[in-house]
Parts: sequence; structure tokens; C-alpha cells
Amino acid sequence: MLGIALVNMLVALDQTVVSTALPSILSELQGFEYYAWMASAYLLASVVTVPIFGRLGDYFGRKPFVVAAVITFTAASVLCGLAPTMLTLVLARGLQGIGGGMMVGTAFASIPDLFPDPRARVRWQVVMAGAYGIGTAAGPSLGGFLSEAYGWRSTFLVNLPVGLAGLYCVVRYLPNFKRAVQGNVKIDWLGAVLLTVALACLQMCVENVPKRGLDLANLVLLVTTVVAAVAFVYCERRALHPIVPLELFGNSKLVVLFTLSTLAGVAMFSLIFFAPLLLQGGFGMSPQQAGLLATPLPVCIAAGSLLNTHIVMRLKKPTGILSAGFVLLLIACLGVAMTYRYTPLILLEVALGCGGIGLGFVLNNMNIFGQEIAGRENFGITTALMQSTRMVGGMIGTAAVGTIVARSYASGVRDALEHLTTAANAAQWSARLSDPQVLIDAGTRAMTLTDLAQAGIDGPELLNLSRQLLVGSIHTGVLFVAMAIAAAVMLVRRIPDMTLHTKPAQALIDSGH
Repeated sequence: MLGIALVNMLVALDQTVVSTALPSILSELQGFEYYAWMASAYLLASVVTVPIFGRLGDYFGRKPFVVAAVITFTAASVLCGLAPTMLTLVLARGLQGIGGGMMVGTAFASIPDLFPDPRARVRWQVVMAGAYGIGTAAGPSLGGFLSEAYGWRSTFLVNLPVGLAGLYCVVRYLPNFKRAVQGNVKIDWLGAVLLTVALACLQMCVENVPKRGLDLANLVLLVTTVVAAVAFVYCERRALHPIVPLELFGNSKLVVLFTLSTLAGVAMFSLIFFAPLLLQGGFGMSPQQAGLLATPLPVCIAAGSLLNTHIVMRLKKPTGILSAGFVLLLIACLGVAMTYRYTPLILLEVALGCGGIGLGFVLNNMNIFGQEIAGRENFGITTALMQSTRMVGGMIGTAAVGTIVARSYASGVRDALEHLTTAANAAQWSARLSDPQVLIDAGTRAMTLTDLAQAGIDGPELLNLSRQLLVGSIHTGVLFVAMAIAAAVMLVRRIPDMTLHTKPAQALIDSGH
């Protein structure tokens, strides 16, 4: 479990440490045209590999894939740290994403192998949540320190000692469990390719629509996604050993859990992305201040998991913990949506803390409930689909909120400029001020204020108004997320009551271990 926890910490560290080094990376390597792909390459590769390797773990055993995942991720981190160009760095990030997807798809599914008793599994989940919380909370500060003291390359190389420690624990102590599916397995390569195409096109479409709208390229991506998805379903119906067994979606309990996982991803990633933007762009705080104030969200995920272990096993209806978790997430969204510059920041801290505790109640329990419903032969794919649906929910949620924020903010800035200057100048300045980056970056802001003064426009007043517009736009986007979470609160009621029975120890380990 320590090895698996370190694997989890690797993923959390990489998601948070590297983000603080992006400006330094761009300054040294140039290649701005590849800048957006720094995050996209990793996300794209991980989204498509999670379900594939989750299912392969069911078929061939999980330990070889966990070992391969740690080696791939750690080696890719070294390649990132040594990258001479931005293109090389993006390719190495894609390789990292493959390793990360393998980790998520196989390491998490190893836990029910180790602990057939779901009650024991609930207790041990806190180790995973603690590792993730530590990695997420320490990541931004550690990334800033390493980037400033040793350069941006160190933010990738920091994965090396964690990866080697995790690799030792996994190789030395993780047992080789007997395969849940015996006999020869014919890998469904066509299904894997179609799933990859569908998820990749969906991810690129979701990323590009907020920037360019539904143009021809995005329409092609959308059509390709639908065609690949339909072909995938047809292929899986005919496959002897499908990558995604469609009978899982015939189980109404699992369908509800997958839907709830998607909605949890919408809330989780929207809060993680837009709470710092509210603090920096809307309230004018520094990145360090914003990062510190946003810390309760990841830290309280671990705290919620710890509380969960003491609560869920005492409940007559364990699914009630999901209702409590989504209600806390709803409180977090409403709290962020009602926070202004004059609001005491302790209220925002409490709201984000509620969101973290709510996620601690929701994420681990949905994994356990899904594993109990699906059975051991589907542990890997069920766990992987829980992770995948959460990631897809995060993609769709952040894209939707980002579109709402960007359109609302740009429209407000354009209207404000029309009152402060002529129509021709309004169009010129609108293009420049419609990006909230001017409210975050001190250098860009100073240059913009100088240019506005030369144009005879009251720059401080306009930027102050822009901050108010950004706050209102983020509030609108977060209220959209609150509506999705309100739907989740209602949807939880459709999960029948479950009992976490104690299961006898099973002879699952090969004789050599």
C-alpha cells in the first residue's frame, strides 16, 4: 500500500508541481505554439490509456502493468527534465501521460485484490487519499521553490526519487494475484483503437470549442467522436474479450455511479481551476496568496477520507455518505459563488474545506461501491471507468465553465469600453483586454495601464471594473456547476441500499508469494 500510495503521490505531484514552472519553461525553450500542449498531451494520453490498461489488468494480472507504469512515468519525467526543445518536452509529457494512465488504471484496482473485505478497503483508502492530499497541497509551493532555486528542470526530476521508492515497494511487496479471467485471452485491439480515437477526439473538441467555437475543425472532431463511439459499441458487442464489457452499462446501479463520478469531476476540476482565478484575477492576490487560500480543498480531501473511514461503516445505509458528500460539494459551489472582495476570506476557506471533505466522502466510496457491484472479474475496468468518467467530467466541466467565464467577461469588457471611449477604440482595446491574463500578470498589467493612459482612458478604473466583471463571470460559471451538483444530490437516491459485508480471505495469491 505504501508503494501504491507513492504511485498516487507521483500523479498528484506532477499535476501541481509542473504548473508553477510553465513561465520559466516558456522563457527558456520558447515554442509558444506548443504551450497549450504541455497540459493537453499529458491529459490526452492518460484519458485514453486508463480504461485500456484497467481492462488488461483484469485479463493478465495487475502487477506487471503497475511496475511498467512506474518505470514509464519516472523515465518520462527524466526525459522532460532533459528536454532541449518545447516539442521534445511535449512528446515526453505524452509519454508521462501513458505512464500516468497505466498507474490510475491498474494501481487503484490492486487495492480490492489486496483487501477483499470492503470494510478493510474503506480503512485503507485513507492512505491513498492522504498521499494524494500531500502531493496536491505541497505541489505548488514545492514547484515554486524548485523552479526558483534549481531551475524548471528540477520540477520534473523531483519525480525520480518518489518513483524509485514506489518502484521498490511495488516490485518487492505487491503480490502476483491470480488472474480473474483464466485461459487464453484474445486482446480486442480494434476496440482499443476505436476507444482511443473516440476519447482523443472528444478531449480535443472539448478543449478547442471554448477558444474557437463550433468551427469546421471542431465539427469534424465531434463527428469523428460520434462515429468512433458507435463503431466501438458495435465492436464490443462482437468481441470475445472486450476492452469495455457493455453489460456493465446494463446495470442501472453502475450507470448511476458512473454518472455521479462524471458530475463529481465537473465540480472537482472546476473548483481547482477557477477558485485560484477568482482570487488572483478577481481579488488581485498574488499567486502565492491564492495558492495558500486554495489549499483547504486538496487538504480536506484527505481529511474527508479519514472521516469517511469512521462514518461509512457505522451507517445502516452506506450510500447515504454519497448524499452528504454531494451536499457539501453544493455548499462549496454556492460559497464560492457568493464570495466577493469584501467577503471575509474565512468563509471562502470554509466553503473550499467543505468541498474537499465532500470529495473525500464521494470519490473513495464510489470506487468501493462500484467494485462491489461489478465483481472481481471486472475490478480493473470498473475502477478505471470511475477514474475515466471523472476525468471526462473534469474536461467537460472546465470547458463549459471556461466558455461561460470567457464569453461573459469579454462581453462585459466590451460594453464597458463602449462607455469609456469611441466605438473604433472600443473594438481595438476589447481584443486586448478580453483575456483575464492582464489582471493576473503584473508586467502585462503595467504595460496595459501605460498604454491606456496614453490613449486617454482611465486605466485603473477600467481594470477595477474588469476585476468586478471577472468575479461576476466566475460566479455565473460556478453556479452552473452548482446546478450539476444539485442534480447529483437527487440522483444519489436512485442507488439502492448496499451493505459492506465482511468477506472471507480468498486464496488469490500465487503459490510463489
